[in-house]
Amino acid sequence: MRLSLNHIATIRSLVAQLAGDSARVWLFGSRLNDTARGGDVDLLLDLPEPVAQPALLSAQLGARVSRAMQGRKVDVLIKAPNLQLLPIHRVALGQGVLL
Repeated sequence: MRLSLNHIATIRSLVAQLAGDSARVWLFGSRLNDTARGGDVDLLLDLPEPVAQPALLSAQLGARVSRAMQGRKVDVLIKAPNLQLLPIHRVALGQGVLL
């Protein structure tokens, strides 16, 4: 996994601030490949409760993580009971790593 322990702690802290302590966050995509270089940070935010404004939450989390990682591009997917489950969610959960 190509995230430092500091970055992982920062991501977890930002998730708790924005989505609550019961939210879980998964890293998936190219950052799991230790031999690759560069690439964006792909996160899946897994929420146990419905979310009222998923686009806003995704944008806020993505922007804050990006700032914490010196402008690295960050993509945030959200999985919540009131949102449609898409194939990309299954891929993220199946191949991702819980942070």
